[in-house]
Amino acid sequence: MTAASPWWTPHVHADRRPLLLARNRIAAGVRARFSAEDFVEVDPAALQVSPGNEAHLHAFATEAIGPDATRRPLYLHTSPEFACKKLLAAGEPRLFAFGHVFRNRERGALHHPEFTMLEWYRAGAPWTAVMQDCADLLALACETTGVRHVAFRGAEADPFAPPERLTVAEAFACYAGIDLLATVAGGDDDGAAETDRDALVAAATAAGIRTAADDTWSDVFSRVLVERIEPHLGLGRPTVLTEYPAAEAALARRAAHDPRVSERFELYVCRVELANGFGELTDAAEQRRRFEAEMVEKTRVYGEAYPVDEDFLDALTIMPEASGCALGFDRLVMLATGAPSVETVIWTPVAR
Repeated sequence: MTAASPWWTPHVHADRRPLLLARNRIAAGVRARFSAEDFVEVDPAALQVSPGNEAHLHAFATEAIGPDATRRPLYLHTSPEFACKKLLAAGEPRLFAFGHVFRNRERGALHHPEFTMLEWYRAGAPWTAVMQDCADLLALACETTGVRHVAFRGAEADPFAPPERLTVAEAFACYAGIDLLATVAGGDDDGAAETDRDALVAAATAAGIRTAADDTWSDVFSRVLVERIEPHLGLGRPTVLTEYPAAEAALARRAAHDPRVSERFELYVCRVELANGFGELTDAAEQRRRFEAEMVEKTRVYGEAYPVDEDFLDALTIMPEASGCALGFDRLVMLATGAPSVETVIWTPVAR
């Protein structure tokens, strides 16, 4: 079989160029929208002492060599989140960033080792404000390209329609017949999220979902989400999936009406997860506990862990209440242009 020509081959670039120019127009529109609302664009450094502390995120590691030849580990960030929240603590009330971010072990139609994350934060705003931002940005991107309906792998959606809002518990009940919150407790005195693995395994098994003896509650949750829930999301119109269980929201604050769930949402369009937003956690002690628990799980599964950014935890002690969101900019462009993959709309893809 003949290998595909590289992206820099003139005829390949000629085919891709209209999509790449559309990417530039969308980015310009995003910048104009945020500027009109008095947001400041920031440029977070990619090298960090910690790439993030989520168990299933994988970073690229390097090291800094000082003038005296001392060495210390550094990582390419998986998100500009820590840096942006430090800027919130510093006094910036509204900010956004187009950040190049890096994630190992990820490549496919929806994943690339280096990609662009659009993140933005609103101090003093509820998480519903950034949900609305997501809908507005999707509409802006499609208006820029003249697309009235987006399509991906046989799914279609109207990007201008008001998004459906669905809680995770409602989705589990509707599409898997599982009472998810029956397997989640309100949390112990230290704020730890308690989950009943056996109850979720039993419910998933009854629903015909495969489980394994060494599955954790989180493993089963993720399998149900991928197999039974995500195929129904963002069809006809966008879906905002809200109120993730606290155990699945390491950086989000708990919901005031129910401590079993958090102020975390995800935006789906044509079954594609496009954005992940939070009402931000500002309790440094609870954040430390969550990070440490995530790294225990990472060590168990992958045999490695990342350091905790102590500077970030210090910043949380003075960070104001805020809401923020991370949106996969390459995925947004892909959907708004009808491209088949994110790699098609990245100017210079990483060599395979």
